[in-house]
Amino acid sequence: MTLPALYQLFMSCGNVTTDSRECPKNSLFFALKGESFDGNKFATTALQNGCSYAVIDNPDYAVKDDKHYILVDNALETLQHLANYHRHQLGTRIIGITGTNGKTTTKELISAVLSQTHNVLYTLGNLNNHIGVPLTLLRLKADHDLAVIEMGANHPGEIKFLVNIAEPNYGIITNVGKAHLEGFGSFEGVIRTKGELYDFLRGRTDSTVFIHHDNQYLMNMAAGLNTIPYGTDNSLYVNGHVTDNSPFLSFKWKAGKDGEVHTVQTHLIGEYNFPNALAAITIGRFFGVEPRKIDKALREYIPSNNRSQLKKTADNTLIIDTYNANPTSMMASLSNFYKMNADNKMLILGDMRELGTESLAEHKKIIDYLKECEFKNVILVGSEFSKTNSPYKTYPDAPSLIKDLEKDKPKGCTILIKGSNGIKLFTIPDYL
Repeated sequence: MTLPALYQLFMSCGNVTTDSRECPKNSLFFALKGESFDGNKFATTALQNGCSYAVIDNPDYAVKDDKHYILVDNALETLQHLANYHRHQLGTRIIGITGTNGKTTTKELISAVLSQTHNVLYTLGNLNNHIGVPLTLLRLKADHDLAVIEMGANHPGEIKFLVNIAEPNYGIITNVGKAHLEGFGSFEGVIRTKGELYDFLRGRTDSTVFIHHDNQYLMNMAAGLNTIPYGTDNSLYVNGHVTDNSPFLSFKWKAGKDGEVHTVQTHLIGEYNFPNALAAITIGRFFGVEPRKIDKALREYIPSNNRSQLKKTADNTLIIDTYNANPTSMMASLSNFYKMNADNKMLILGDMRELGTESLAEHKKIIDYLKECEFKNVILVGSEFSKTNSPYKTYPDAPSLIKDLEKDKPKGCTILIKGSNGIKLFTIPDYL
């Protein structure tokens, strides 16, 4: 079957699924394969559960002469080609977003602001990989004004691959930092890979990049691009400064040198979210959202998914940031926590994963910073922190810490919980 013919079937279906257990009526099933599963085995189940067609790449699972089975060479590649084809048929203006830290929060802030005026499609959760990006694009409808597509990577070349599927008109890199060093090989590898978004846009005549002017790495990477800058300098397209952070971020912003000053109180934890908020303001302003509506969107946005969430229990105040961790984000969280006005500060920190040969050195740097800040009440979790021979109490994993918390729960503390998702610190708050 040709791509245009498959596209006609997709348009008649309207929905795409890769899960035979979730099959909206009249949807199109793609039989994807992974390390431990083969979607081809579930094609018949998908059709029985409501799908109109099943795209498979193994003829052994097709029923002879049944036109509901569509045989292709590679189901995943077909999904990606179909998404790109759909993107071209609609011509929706697309904002591509990547970065080491903050890209999901920034994506959600941008989408919240733009949705005040526009019909916006945006990446749900963190569906930002070679499967998530095409699935997001295939949710595009003709009445969408804009799309905000998040793109993640942990190996060189992955952003290039994703931008060639999404083909964004606009781009933003939140920042570049030390993460996934095991896959990227070095910090320079991170810069090159994130910069693949800029490289793609550099080849387009109608592209625009929204850029954090205070970040010299990004400024150097964006040479030759049409940029819309935001930051702390008084003359920038959008500029501002933090006014409070105890615990929620408050800031002032204005457009240009002489613009009206706006004050925004957010539900965001951490000064490191200030550039993310400025990015949303910048993009909102660029696409014509009224300032009062921008302010409203930022005030009303409440973070979720264990990203800098504030939770008050009967005994403690928790800052839960357990979705992910790398040296850059960990240091930013610790610096913010150090400056925060709070009583009885306590830290529960988990390993930072995927750092390869740099892992021990980077974990030791965190220990050194804890000593420098004179944090006293510190608990470390994970095998990497265990190797640092730190003076702090260390547990091999979250379950072993939970056993002690069940016997002796801290009370009256403000507790930062931060670590890579794989350490499972998201299980800890129920015991605090």
